[in-house]
Amino acid sequence: MRGMRDLWPEAPSIVVLTGAGISQESGLATFRDADGIWATVRLEEVATPEAFARDPARVLAFYDARRRHLQHPSVTPNPAHEALARLEAVRPGEVMIATQNIDDLHERAGSRAVIHMHGELLKARCTACGNTTVWYDDLTGNECCPSCAIEGQLRPHIVWFGEMPLGLDAIYQVLAQCKVFVSIGTSGSVEPAASFVEEARRAGAHTVELNLEPSHCASLFAERIYGPASRIVPDYVAKLLTE
Repeated sequence: MRGMRDLWPEAPSIVVLTGAGISQESGLATFRDADGIWATVRLEEVATPEAFARDPARVLAFYDARRRHLQHPSVTPNPAHEALARLEAVRPGEVMIATQNIDDLHERAGSRAVIHMHGELLKARCTACGNTTVWYDDLTGNECCPSCAIEGQLRPHIVWFGEMPLGLDAIYQVLAQCKVFVSIGTSGSVEPAASFVEEARRAGAHTVELNLEPSHCASLFAERIYGPASRIVPDYVAKLLTE
């Protein structure tokens, strides 16, 4: 992960945290809703290093199915993704997105200043050399790493439970200097992202929650707007662009 100054010449004034709720209207399931992913499969069975060591075939099959679904023609960026990309285009260098999502919908919409805290579904990582590579196909467990050529060491480039989220140093540096912090489509129940609002408040930033319903930490936000992301995010971006 490059440092903050490599990504942005100056600290972005707007930091956006996005969670599964922003991609739900694009046809991707959330995790913690009553009908979410963790209601149908136990995370301990597919989303931990121990699960991968115990039954790699099952873990790979779980992510293979999600990878295929993400690439289905019906899964496309929605107006919320597009609005954030427009905000970055109009105010280049002023916007950073820290996303908990492993999909590529922000990038497909046009956003470039994106940190994927929990990894990326369309990448594989080699446990031997540590390099990542773009990966669109299934992982069988027998592939050779494109970087080191060692066979059988590729895993999904996903941060599993018990592993450290990516890009935290850069995110905390930006939060310490931002003027606006916007949280979109997240339950507010997963650390460290749940504490980002407190970091932003300490920096004196204006804090905003855009969500389908109040999150676990809703009371910490100065401004709260609820409704479908595809409606309230474009409206709020339009507001930001007029200020």
